Amino acid sequence: MDLDKLQDILKPYPAFRQKQVQEAVFSRLLADWEQASNLPKDLKEILKKEFPLDIKAEIFVSPDKKTVKAAIELGDKQIIETVLLRHDDGRNTACVSSQVGCALNCAFCATGQLGLGRDLTADEIISQILFFNRYLRPENERVSSVVFMGMGEPLLNYDEVIKAAGQINDKNIFNIGARHISVSTVGIIPGIKKLADFPLQINLAISLHAPNDKLRQELMPVAKKYPLKVLLPAAADYINKTSRKLMIEYLMLKNVNDSEAQAQELARLLKTSLKKLFFVNLIAYNPTGKFRASSPEQIKKFQAVLEKEGIAAVQRYRFGLGIKGACGQLGGGR
Repeated sequence: MDLDKLQDILKPYPAFRQKQVQEAVFSRLLADWEQASNLPKDLKEILKKEFPLDIKAEIFVSPDKKTVKAAIELGDKQIIETVLLRHDDGRNTACVSSQVGCALNCAFCATGQLGLGRDLTADEIISQILFFNRYLRPENERVSSVVFMGMGEPLLNYDEVIKAAGQINDKNIFNIGARHISVSTVGIIPGIKKLADFPLQINLAISLHAPNDKLRQELMPVAKKYPLKVLLPAAADYINKTSRKLMIEYLMLKNVNDSEAQAQELARLLKTSLKKLFFVNLIAYNPTGKFRASSPEQIKKFQAVLEKEGIAAVQRYRFGLGIKGACGQLGGGR
């Protein structure tokens, strides 16, 4: 799907035709141009050839129906995985990928073991949301929020991710509010600085996963390039510039980063460096390799230490574990 190409196709046609085509794709969610009965035959023939609507994908649904993983085949036959999270309160969150694979090789992440295939285009990113909107259509539901937390590091594909974010927000495309769009990064400082100046009020999450550089660099090689002494000031600048609450993501690994002493260390670090407008999202580890998940009891103890220190901390609900669609598992097999 190439929206720029679609605009070129529609240039000779009046504005009302362009509106009809856009509605067919994003409102009526058609998967076949033959279903667009309000379009002339010649235009439909051009669109079938130049702008096909099919999205090739294999679907995996969790036993509780709350998680849907799609393995989408791109135009060059490469595969990306994307996940739909269906919340009990009716929200539908699309966890989208921004790259084929990932170059960062974080020790706890299956996607990082794949290496980087290539960046995705904005069109390939929004196709993931379009796919899930079609999936939800029979239930008269749609994607209501988007998180860039799938395969890849979004801020290493900044331009296409930001272009996609604008299209996600566009009232004529998905019309999802900026505050319902979130970007997660391992701490790519140039991207964080650019995002701080970006006018669309999207959310930022930073994957910390350790309270000090030594452990963080063991878990995340990129931390050698962006140590905490430069990452956290950049995060503080982001908060001061945007006045938006920052999410600190912290993956709970048994006997690695989950002790109460490490919770104290994390609390001191964040209170000293960030001071305001942040919270910690504790993520139960989803098995991908050599690590084990912290027990629910240990996560609660860790959370209690943070809260006693005056730091807001929540635990992320686990989605998709049984279909390898959970955080850190994408690309790790089906």
